Amino acid sequence: QVQVAESGGGLVQAGGSLRLSCVASGIANIDLMRWYRQAPGNQRELVASISNGGTTMYGDSVKGRFTISKDASDKAFYLQMNNLKPEDTAVYTCNVRSWTGTRHWGQGTQVTVSS
Repeated sequence: QVQVAESGGGLVQAGGSLRLSCVASGIANIDLMRWYRQAPGNQRELVASISNGGTTMYGDSVKGRFTISKDASDKAFYLQMNNLKPEDTAVYTCNVRSWTGTRHWGQGTQVTVSS
């Protein structure tokens, strides 16, 4: 059974940190893992991505503050978020892509940053 599940969201004060986790199961040969976010009234935004080879990419708004990483199995990946700002408040969702091109989405986890 395919499952993608996020955890680690919550409420934090501005300047604080959170670490999001995403665990994928039932999906073979994942080659790309992404974190997206969407705030109310906004379009979904790509936050960061990491390939199975370890190549990373970040959105301009999070560069220098967020770090994406993965484990050696390519079944779990993480988003370390430091120096959080109120504008980082959003639902964060992970997405994994298998080598066939099929994408699988998690349900999302709420991150709220208070000022």
